[in-house]
Amino acid sequence: MLIAQISDPHVKREGELLYGRIDTQGFLERAVAHVNALDPRPDVALVTGDLVDGGKPEEYANLKSVLSTLAMPFYLIPGNHDARDALREVFPDHAYLPRTGFLQYVVEDLPLRLVALDTLVPGKGHGALCDERLGWLAARLAESDRPTLLFMHHPPFDIGIAPFDAARLLEGVDQLEALVRAHGNIERVLCGHVHRPIQVRWAGTMASIAPGTAHQASLDLRDGAKLSMTMEPPGMALHLWRPATGLITHVSYVGDYGKSRPFG
Repeated sequence: MLIAQISDPHVKREGELLYGRIDTQGFLERAVAHVNALDPRPDVALVTGDLVDGGKPEEYANLKSVLSTLAMPFYLIPGNHDARDALREVFPDHAYLPRTGFLQYVVEDLPLRLVALDTLVPGKGHGALCDERLGWLAARLAESDRPTLLFMHHPPFDIGIAPFDAARLLEGVDQLEALVRAHGNIERVLCGHVHRPIQVRWAGTMASIAPGTAHQASLDLRDGAKLSMTMEPPGMALHLWRPATGLITHVSYVGDYGKSRPFG
């Protein structure tokens, strides 16, 4: 089973540029074309938050127009730039999205069980898992011992870039860590938010962050670093599930870097 993780597209209204200069729609279109051209083609795609930039219905309509060209099913979760109600209204055909409340759900009919978490705090940059969301997760994890993948927008761990460490998952972290540690069948925790490829061992399992489909966060590990961005190559994560091995993660960069050729 192959899973494509697309993250942080920050789509604006059709024809509108992010910060007046970044064509996030065009970047996402190229990312979707990249996914569709992969051989083997992914079985599903996960889009891990900050789907749009301002949480507006017209932005979600533009997002839907682009993502609808994906050649495989895709699953959405919100990030801090998203709005739950606008997202559900534009994607009524995505029956896995709850019609009210938090946007948390389980995908059962795949070799790897997928559990989606909603870490959005409206109007804030950081993430949270309240008692209701954590209780839901505890109940879902208790239902099955199948190999499971959790995916969420905000990472629950520090990544060494000060502005993101101040705006990661800040509420419910200890409870989430305890739940993950208690369930040895959790193969990976997938996150977005940081616009960089990052891996860490956390809560007795592996956790990873996918790069963004457009702009990336600057790799600035200095104390007190300010939030900044760079136009490093856009990319995505590809997660290959093999029962004998577990989940194997690659970063796939989007762009024309020439055709593959033999070494030598």
